[in-house]
Amino acid sequence: MHAMNSPSIAAITLGCKLNYSETSAILDHLSAEGWRLSSVKTGADMVIVHTCAVTNQAEQKCRQKIRQIIKRNPRSAVVAIGCYAQLQPQVLSGIEGLRGVFGSNDKFRTDLYRKVLNTKTGAAFVAVSDIGCTQEIHSGYSLPAHCPTGRTRAFLKIQDGCDYGCSYCTIPLSRGRSRSLPPSMLVDRAHVLAASGYREIVLTGVNIGDYRSDGTGLAGLLERFETVAVERIRISSIEPDVLDDTLLDVVARSEKIAPHFHVPLQSGSDGILRAMRRRYTTADYRERILRAAETIADCALGIDVIAGYPGESTGDFQKMYAFLDDLPAAYLHVFACSLRPGTPLARQIAAGERRAIAGKELVRRSRLLIELGERKKAAFSARFIGSQCGILVEECAEENRSIRFNGYTSSYLHVTATAEKGALNAEALKGRVVQVFIERMGDDLNLQGRLLF
Repeated sequence: MHAMNSPSIAAITLGCKLNYSETSAILDHLSAEGWRLSSVKTGADMVIVHTCAVTNQAEQKCRQKIRQIIKRNPRSAVVAIGCYAQLQPQVLSGIEGLRGVFGSNDKFRTDLYRKVLNTKTGAAFVAVSDIGCTQEIHSGYSLPAHCPTGRTRAFLKIQDGCDYGCSYCTIPLSRGRSRSLPPSMLVDRAHVLAASGYREIVLTGVNIGDYRSDGTGLAGLLERFETVAVERIRISSIEPDVLDDTLLDVVARSEKIAPHFHVPLQSGSDGILRAMRRRYTTADYRERILRAAETIADCALGIDVIAGYPGESTGDFQKMYAFLDDLPAAYLHVFACSLRPGTPLARQIAAGERRAIAGKELVRRSRLLIELGERKKAAFSARFIGSQCGILVEECAEENRSIRFNGYTSSYLHVTATAEKGALNAEALKGRVVQVFIERMGDDLNLQGRLLF
């Protein structure tokens, strides 16, 4: 390992885009203090595991990953941070060999990492402060594109926390109330990301439609990003009740903002939506989705849906299936309902007010929705066969006399394409937006084509 006055650090991130943006910002801050960026594979004095707690399965994956890293890297000090650390510090601190557990605010305290590194023995150091009423918000952004840990597409955090209080969700417990970063700071950071070589920036947060800072809402913030020298600005998940006409019109007028919204539905039954404490009806949701599809050309509309919410009857599920089948969705993200401790739903289950769906039935409903999602994706993707699309090239490889590359269109369609070598080489294509003629759709439902110019 390296000398203690210049320790090395690596990170593994599990979960959402917001986690990825925050991991990068933490590494950037540590780098500014003299830590050297490394990788788990190469070896590091310290390894950060940024955890997720959105489902029971996510928590299990975190525990497995932490134990795996401790076993394979016995000389590294391993620290768990983030949502799972905030919610269940006692569970994580019980993992043999784990050296530190930092909560959602505490993970940004760079002095804690040095403290753990300098403490050689004893129980895991736990730093988890109350986040319920905090107004503090920390930055999140990708490392410069030229860094080994950077990506072609950058993530930029604009907001954190949530005030919605859905019955099944732990976000208010793990991330606190909704709060936003100042627009001037965000635009400045976006310019830095663009100057480092990124061609697309994804705006991320817990509930970005709730963005409010210095009198600016999300639509106003998007207009300010028009000055940033990137090809695309992409919005991550956005709640349907804030997908208003002002926002849709801003996106429709822009040549920079990607025509892509991921809009959580969760249930297609009004009764279940009320039980979930969602802020809209199915009629509201349908009107917003149709309005987006009509207003914005080639708009990709992704939908989150929860299968098997406790108390969901056969009739409720059939209503949801029919409702989804009738929407112009580009894809579905299907989640089997996961009971989270400390939520209103967990208390309802404990009190016998709601009953969980039997395991086999939960699997059946999830499978039907996944199959519906595959048909939706195939139908949306097929619309682009025979057309020309711009794709942001993320990966390239030379194969004999050709170059094979892949990336995403502005409508978030994954495309694999080929080009003759000629004067081109793989490195010259990576990170560029190139025009591709879409020829077919593969068995994996991804599109295939050839380079035009």
